Amino acid sequence: MATLFSKIVAGEIPCHRIAENDKFLAFLDIMPLAPGHTLVIPKMEIDYIFDLDDIHLSEINLFAKNVASKLRAAVPCKRIGMAVIGLEVPHAHIHLIPLNHVGDINFERPKMTITPEELAEMANRIRQA
Repeated sequence: MATLFSKIVAGEIPCHRIAENDKFLAFLDIMPLAPGHTLVIPKMEIDYIFDLDDIHLSEINLFAKNVASKLRAAVPCKRIGMAVIGLEVPHAHIHLIPLNHVGDINFERPKMTITPEELAEMANRIRQA
């Protein structure tokens, strides 16, 4: 069964794409913990990130590193935090979250409400970085 993320990869559900290659996709989280909160996913359907073979696991981390660099250039923050939770959507994904304080990566905090226009502007800023 196709996941929400598989439908995003296929273009059936729109997203604010940040970066993409033949194996991976990075896009903005529509319910972010912080402005610029980005998800990095493999395009292949795989539920658990540690079920990726070693090559793909290495490659997704290198892809995420490149995205984090753009994110840090576009969003004022001290660091880009990285989290792998994997309980929300049964498709492997990495959260990249701009951080100024440790609590900024607390997933129990309420999510932000961001308009589609704000997401589009943020995506553009990150892509341009």
